Amino acid sequence: MRAALRRLGGAPWPLWPLRASRAAPRPRCVGPGSAPAPRCWSCGAALPRAEGPPHFCPGCRALQPPGPRPDLFRLMGCARSFRIDAQQLQRRFRSLQRAVHPDRFGQRPPEEQYYSEQHSSLINKAYQTLLNPLSRGLYLLELKGVEPAQETDSEADSEFLTEIMEINEKIAEPKNEDTLEDIETLLKGKL
Repeated sequence: MRAALRRLGGAPWPLWPLRASRAAPRPRCVGPGSAPAPRCWSCGAALPRAEGPPHFCPGCRALQPPGPRPDLFRLMGCARSFRIDAQQLQRRFRSLQRAVHPDRFGQRPPEEQYYSEQHSSLINKAYQTLLNPLSRGLYLLELKGVEPAQETDSEADSEFLTEIMEINEKIAEPKNEDTLEDIETLLKGKL
């Protein structure tokens, strides 16, 4: 190759700049079963492996997409417990929303705007889920792999509904003292 360049009157080494491939480097295996290090969607820089709060690329500061199934407790900086500090939860919510709210990403690339919307929505969901004791308890059960029963005893439900319908029918009848006493007696018997 050097000889061909000399014949053409060129330098022994190419003078044009060599460009690195824009394609992401092929992942190298570190060990058995290890996944390649995540890379920034914007600049391709290696990202630290971490879960929890929204991540920004250390190289270009681009907001990275949220994980597929983030732990809402970890995201909000809370211990996995039914008891949480509501004020701490609210402070964390506001802090995270300040960092990733879509209004802050209006001049950024469309991908980053989309990731901002995803993070903001996820943070809202986490806050609402953990703030409400019932939804927090259900989420804890879900994390433990327990599926709460979606339906209750249908026979007991139908009996209860029948009683309610009977009471409603009696209330809808023309009102007189005997009807009201019947309803009162029926209700006292149930209590």
